[in-house]
Amino acid sequence: MKKLTLVMTIIIGMAFTMQNGVSLKIKGSDTVLPLSQKEAEVFMKKNAGSNLSVIGGGSGVGFAALIEGTTDIAMASRPIKFSEKQKLTDAGKSYKEVVIADDALTVVVNKQNNVSQLTFTQLEGIFTGKITNWKEVGGEDLKIIVYSRESSSGTYEFFKEHVLKNKNYAATVLNMPATGAIVQSVSQTKGAIGYIGLAYLENNVKGLKVSKDGKTYVEPSMETAKNKTYPITRHLYYYYLSPSEKKVKPVLDFILSAEGQKIVEQVGYIPIK
Repeated sequence: MKKLTLVMTIIIGMAFTMQNGVSLKIKGSDTVLPLSQKEAEVFMKKNAGSNLSVIGGGSGVGFAALIEGTTDIAMASRPIKFSEKQKLTDAGKSYKEVVIADDALTVVVNKQNNVSQLTFTQLEGIFTGKITNWKEVGGEDLKIIVYSRESSSGTYEFFKEHVLKNKNYAATVLNMPATGAIVQSVSQTKGAIGYIGLAYLENNVKGLKVSKDGKTYVEPSMETAKNKTYPITRHLYYYYLSPSEKKVKPVLDFILSAEGQKIVEQVGYIPIK
């Protein structure tokens, strides 16, 4: 009889878990996408009956979905804009911001490019269209092909603000719908340059050392991002509506736990804890 009671208890417990598993939609930043996908995969394995749907598209897309009420969590590689805050306020919605990881925004070129370092001033010149040939920055006589993310991307916004000093991108810049598309394009185009999150840095492209002061050049890495010597570091965020706090808490707690932060490092980003 004791055995039967134990079996019944286990079955009831399993049924309760299945009914009470976490079900969330997570949408937004392509930079945060690979991290959220891995965190969701491990979370669902550990929490039977949970269903976490993770979709990219850009930080702006995530915020729009949060405002419309079509996502539970907005992933972002930049802070929320004033206009987005205003839309939430106008809709009578309050929100919460959580930093889940850090990133080193990485400038990449084709592996055949002999240029290995650039200053902020040179990057500004390249992305605003003032510098159009690699020979102008110590490279060979080759036209520069510039790749960027689309304007809905938080990475696009962050790079514009922190590297271009809010100057406009050149009209000749090729805007790509996803970070993976930039990696692919740069790897296949000898004169190409682009920017990506550190986790997307692969062997088929070359990450450049960058200098803010024109003197000290620092390569993008886990170590230089952790010790803050790399000059283009940023937070990665989750945003959610305040009434959803109880619903999203198990996932947030997991990401911010020791195990969740270990996944951050495994994916290629910088843990905050």
